[in-house]
Amino acid sequence: MKRLVLLAALAASGLSQAAELYNNGPVVDGNGKSVLVLPSTTLGFGNNSGAGLAVADDFSVAAGVKWNVSSLDFYGYQTGATGFTFQNATWSIVSGDVNSGSVVASGVTAVSNGGRVGYRVTETTLNNKQRGIYDAHADVADFTLDAGHYWLRWSLSGSGVSGPWQPPTSDGREGNAAQAGNGDPFTQLVDTGSGLSVELPFAVQGTVSAVPEADTYAMLLAGLGLVGALARRRKAA
Repeated sequence: MKRLVLLAALAASGLSQAAELYNNGPVVDGNGKSVLVLPSTTLGFGNNSGAGLAVADDFSVAAGVKWNVSSLDFYGYQTGATGFTFQNATWSIVSGDVNSGSVVASGVTAVSNGGRVGYRVTETTLNNKQRGIYDAHADVADFTLDAGHYWLRWSLSGSGVSGPWQPPTSDGREGNAAQAGNGDPFTQLVDTGSGLSVELPFAVQGTVSAVPEADTYAMLLAGLGLVGALARRRKAA
């Protein structure tokens, strides 16, 4: 019975206001900087949809819950831009392998300005403001994700001259982010200077609902049967 109450509470929370379900950040450090640290030499990875470039990174939905996704946040910059210049995000979510998995949801979505979150800089140009990193917020048509492993693939368009460019997460951790160009398969992203793999920042918003386990369904059905039996007994009496 306690499990039924908990699942009911979780399901009810799924009807509340959308919140962040997943964040693959951080985008910048506590000083608002994404610092390129030697021996790394790649300031940003190309994800310009006009040039046929896209990037990807993975995430998982835990067992026992379902995500109801309503928006996505992408983070990038266009060198030399003095404000928000992003226009559209071309995105897809794939279940399984980044190249051969099943597409669960996709779209070309106009993005709005989620704010400048900081700057992409080098160790010797910490105050450089040529590469302002912005949150490109995409309100998408709602879709659901069951428990499992997924890849988010995306590219951006913008009105600036340079880019769009995708910075890695500011903590510099290694990962399995990937990139594809001109119809080629996605392959793992590696920084040219360090030879190390990277992770890319993105975020997923929406609500979460509980998925009762099989034994919980059985308990619920048994409970409903008991209630029905009691009701019939009272009626007969």
